[in-house]
Amino acid sequence: MTRIIKAVGLLSGGLDSMLAARLLLDQGIEVLGMSFFTPFFGPEKARRAAEHLRIPLEVVDISDEHMRMLKAPRYGYGKGMNPCIDCHALMIRKAGGLIEKGRADFVFTGEVLGQRPFSQTKPSLRAVEKESGFPGRVLRPLSALLLPETLPEKEGWVDRSRLLDLQGRSRKRQMALAESYGIRDYPTPAGGCLLTDPIFSIRLKELFRHTPDPSLREVELLKVGRHFRFLSGVKVVIGRNRKENEFIERWRDPQDGWARTTGFPGPITLVLGSVPGEEEWERIARLCLAYSDAPYGSRVPVQLGQGERRWGLTVTKEDKAAFKNWMVG
Repeated sequence: MTRIIKAVGLLSGGLDSMLAARLLLDQGIEVLGMSFFTPFFGPEKARRAAEHLRIPLEVVDISDEHMRMLKAPRYGYGKGMNPCIDCHALMIRKAGGLIEKGRADFVFTGEVLGQRPFSQTKPSLRAVEKESGFPGRVLRPLSALLLPETLPEKEGWVDRSRLLDLQGRSRKRQMALAESYGIRDYPTPAGGCLLTDPIFSIRLKELFRHTPDPSLREVELLKVGRHFRFLSGVKVVIGRNRKENEFIERWRDPQDGWARTTGFPGPITLVLGSVPGEEEWERIARLCLAYSDAPYGSRVPVQLGQGERRWGLTVTKEDKAAFKNWMVG
């Protein structure tokens, strides 16, 4: 009786990971997709891809381990705060756990040699494999013919001649292959991870400088609004629209400070951390008012609160430029 070969793949939901899975499915290999959840990316695209491919998907929350790695990645960051080499190694290590449990024979990914200058060079791919703890068991079907032969190929579990030699940033061959497979609904390559976003990266770096061990909500709040940091260390987040205001309200702690305008529409203004004194509260009130619909130069009451305390200050509406030096990102 022929043994069924099983592979677990990192399924991002992008075209490359879908094609890698299809290449193995075409060889009669039993494929399981694995996707991951952190504050910076989630499994939504992977779920759609798994449904299209008709394969099972396991979603693993790696938030805590990912956050620890993110603070000091061994191989550093890309253009933003994206530690892609360390991140991929962590994911492959998690997927490789199924090998140890006897649920998979090898791990595969949709990585393409040379597609990304930081994480998809030959040295980077070797580093990922080494750090994962599963050398020889990581197959990249889309670029396999340009890479050293892996154990699955040597053992005949995978027919190497039916794998590909894709290289570089062009996606013409992937798109042609997708068309032949009838894969037409797939996301664009960019936008999957918040850590590659320039503004988010600036905010995260700034948060790490002031708070080496930030809470989940502090990280979540980086995703929305305008962010300000006063010299005293006080952090202020101001919503830009109703959706962001609602998001901020969901993550607000009862002990957080806040400010709201009176008489004119304005944003929720969230204050994180303790406020040194009344002078700082006045600055917060002025900042809140600056982003409201009140006319410039008008004197407007602003409601303030923290914990059980409630009070108000009347301040003058200023131009937003007066607070530019405190803005983060």
